[in-house]
Amino acid sequence: MTESKWLKSIVVYSDGACSGNPGPGGWGSIILYPEGQIRELGGKLNPTTNNQMEISGALKALEVLADRDEEIVVFTDSTYLIRGITQWIWGWKKKGWKNAEGQDVSNRDLWEKLSRVVSQRKAGKIEWRYIRGHTGNPGNERCDEIAVAMTHGRWIDLYQGPLIGYSVAVHDFPPDLPLPEMRPKTEKKVAHSYLSNLNGQVVRHTDWASCERRVKGKSGAKFKKAGTAQDELSILKDWGLDPARVKDQDESP
Repeated sequence: MTESKWLKSIVVYSDGACSGNPGPGGWGSIILYPEGQIRELGGKLNPTTNNQMEISGALKALEVLADRDEEIVVFTDSTYLIRGITQWIWGWKKKGWKNAEGQDVSNRDLWEKLSRVVSQRKAGKIEWRYIRGHTGNPGNERCDEIAVAMTHGRWIDLYQGPLIGYSVAVHDFPPDLPLPEMRPKTEKKVAHSYLSNLNGQVVRHTDWASCERRVKGKSGAKFKKAGTAQDELSILKDWGLDPARVKDQDESP
């Protein structure tokens, strides 16, 4: 879809924000109609997450546009939103709303609503476009302003009216950008040991659960995770204890 074609389509900018993640959050959207009208939308929720607000910004705009037949282009800086609705959702549905790790998909209720709105469109398609956030694009910056104001409970005037009276240069469309590559998941580091210290008697545990059981509710108890053998020696040194006196979990009384 070229920029000239976008002028004949409905253009949506959307963004979400959250303070705390989870915490109070807000979303903002701008709808640019081909007949030269603008409508700003915004809302808030507490508690919520940033991802929930990102989905909500696009979802609310598309719900408003449910009876429009034109093609829609949605600009968002959320790769989670774009990948979720264009790639991941098919696998989630096939697996009974489980992700690749076999866990329940986060924000399933919002994804189901968004999927339903998208699939119910009988005419124009929806094109999802990535925009890099906080790079000065007027539409994206305005949506962020709305979302942040909603997050903090500040009043903000949401514009609805002709384009000629709108101060945001929404026709300054962002460049065509590919989605950033996904970062590979890093494997969780396995601890070398867990040390529990009760009155100077130290036990080396292979798991946190057994370490916690030994120290929980005990006055003056100390505990520490050691990432490496050297970490373990450093912890014992800090405690002023001899490494030779440390007992392994299966040796302790």
